[in-house]
Formats: sequence, C-alpha cells, structure tokens
Amino acid sequence: MAVKTFTSEVLTSADTNTYLANSGLVYVTSATIGSAVSSVTLNSCFNSTYDAYKIVIAGGTSSTDANLALKLGASATGYYASKLLLVYATNGTFFVCDNNAASWTQASFAIGAGTGLDMNVDLQNPFLAKYTYMSGYLNAATLGGPQSGVHQVATSYSSITITPSAGTLTGGTVTVYGYRLG
Repeated sequence: MAVKTFTSEVLTSADTNTYLANSGLVYVTSATIGSAVSSVTLNSCFNSTYDAYKIVIAGGTSSTDANLALKLGASATGYYASKLLLVYATNGTFFVCDNNAASWTQASFAIGAGTGLDMNVDLQNPFLAKYTYMSGYLNAATLGGPQSGVHQVATSYSSITITPSAGTLTGGTVTVYGYRLG
C-alpha cells in the first residue's frame, strides 16, 4: 500500500481504519504456558494471511537452565542453524550449529532460578510449501548473540512446539504476530 501524506485535510474514519488495518505487526494468537510443562504447542498460528511471523515469549520461568528448541508442526528433520554466542564476562565467542537436526535446538534460552523465559524469533514462509527461514537473537544471563537458520523441508505448517532441553516451564506467554508486508 502506498504511503499517504496528510496535509491540511481532515483525517476521515475511512482513512484511519485503512491505515490501522495495514499496520506492520499484527497480533495473531497467544498461549499461556501451564505449570511444570515439558513443552508448549501453539496450533493454527500460521495461515495464508501472512508470509512472515514473530514469535515472542515473555514472563514465566524454568526449573533449570535450558535451551528452548523450536519445531514446526510434526517435522523432525531438516533444521539447520548457526549461532554466534558472545560470553559477556570474558568477551569470548563460540559457535553453535544445527545440522539436519530434529528442531532448531537453541532458538532461545530458559534461565532457571526464576529469572524468566525469553524468545524473540522471526520466521519467513512457515505456512507456504517452501523452506522456512528463521532469525533472531539469543539472550541469557551470561551470553547472547545472533542466529539464523533454515528448515529445508518444503511443507506448509500451521503450528509450532517449544521444548526445553532439560527441566520444565511454568508461566509466561508465547505470542505470535504476523508481519503485514507491503
């Protein structure tokens, strides 16, 4: 949609509704994480309305420090990713990769001792029968860094599952937003 420049005219309700409906980031769905759960699944979170999505987890806690894996639908193969992790205290760096894994094994982190859950991941094409691309930033108490990946299975997915590598998750919210492009 072209950008409209308003000058001296009155902003009509039709204009307001059009520009609000064409905002960039649009809420799709969310789920509250239960108590001491071993995984969280959001069904019907991708559809033909959007080609790109943002997945955010905020609040909650985990029973122990763990990686948070992200899986599309029931697909358990074809996940590739690379992460550059920067260690805050030592200025050290190291790389972590997924090579034809069963999920993106480290899409984010869960920090135990009540300090919270965190995820902020973008996905492109999850509902299209194409490869799905992932990007985001990992945050933890002692390290963080950028990541990117691809799911090399050209299938349409409408759901995601988030699973900690150890322990359980309690509380917090997983929210999915669609990017309105154009």
